[in-house]
Amino acid sequence: MDSDLLLTVGIVMAVLTIPTMLAGWVDGRAPRMGTLMVILSAALLIVAWTQKPGGYRPAEIPGVMLTVVARYLP
Repeated sequence: MDSDLLLTVGIVMAVLTIPTMLAGWVDGRAPRMGTLMVILSAALLIVAWTQKPGGYRPAEIPGVMLTVVARYLP
């Protein structure tokens, strides 16, 4: 897989983790799905950073995400 795609999916999954964790906390149950999502998003981000030579700078992340979205939208 492309490291840019891995980075984008990892960031989107990390953002979607927040409501999942809050829902589990508010309902008074263990946030198992949120924990799984945190682990998977962290793994995707680590793989993306290690696969790209030189890694990613924070300033270039929005451009990378827009490029990936533009690549997969018609």
